[in-house]
Amino acid sequence: MPTVKMTPHLYRFFPQLEGQTVTVPAGSVKEALHAINEQAPGFTDYILDDRGALRRHVNLGINDSIVFDRKTLSDRVPEDGTLYIFQALSGG
Repeated sequence: MPTVKMTPHLYRFFPQLEGQTVTVPAGSVKEALHAINEQAPGFTDYILDDRGALRRHVNLGINDSIVFDRKTLSDRVPEDGTLYIFQALSGG
């Protein structure tokens, strides 16, 4: 099963994911994000906009490649892959 790694500040909002290895079924990025949402309700609301696309301040990577399909999230997460979730911080 693919593993998920995310920037540490996301655990502040989803502490139930902290300290555990998060795994999801292989498939599309959309399916992976919804699998995380089952473990941490509200996760997709935080990562996706109201149309189901990635929010502007969120980037995803699969192994060593950036996810290109930000709208329908069709990029594939392989069985032995790692999905990386990066949330940009902003402010002054």
